[in-house]
Amino acid sequence: MQDNGLSIRRTTRAESGDEVLDLCRELLDDGTTYVFRPDTSDEELLDYWFPEPGATYVAAYAGRAVGCYLLRPNHAGRGSHVANASCFVRSDARGSGFGRALAEHALATARDAGYRAMQFNLVVATNQPAIELWERLGFARIGTVPRAFDHAELGLTDVLIMHRFLS
Repeated sequence: MQDNGLSIRRTTRAESGDEVLDLCRELLDDGTTYVFRPDTSDEELLDYWFPEPGATYVAAYAGRAVGCYLLRPNHAGRGSHVANASCFVRSDARGSGFGRALAEHALATARDAGYRAMQFNLVVATNQPAIELWERLGFARIGTVPRAFDHAELGLTDVLIMHRFLS
């Protein structure tokens, strides 16, 4: 996919592991949106971002990786028709529409792969930019899990479960 100079491509661990690790180091330092602790190993990060079954996509702008997302079944077996995704844009690239482009790409890819819905299991309740994006893209808040995230700055914080049908 190409959009205003942004390209999004499916990738593999062997092809883009280092690129994804570079992006994820910011997640480790931040501690406000993802569950990773500062001491999370490279292997653990790669296992998360390159799931089996699943697919990983990297977004690049001007030859530099600016974000990524993964797409996988939310559950196995009878729950595998619901997709789960994780999206991330590096902080110095936010506000450029890259997050929305990644999200729209993920939704289209999930639909094309035959998923019937998408669910996010852990959207930190203080992550307003993500919540607003998901709601603009048709996701509904279907639940709140009290104090389920240990926010690096605020301590125990609620998380939202968000859902959207794809067809």
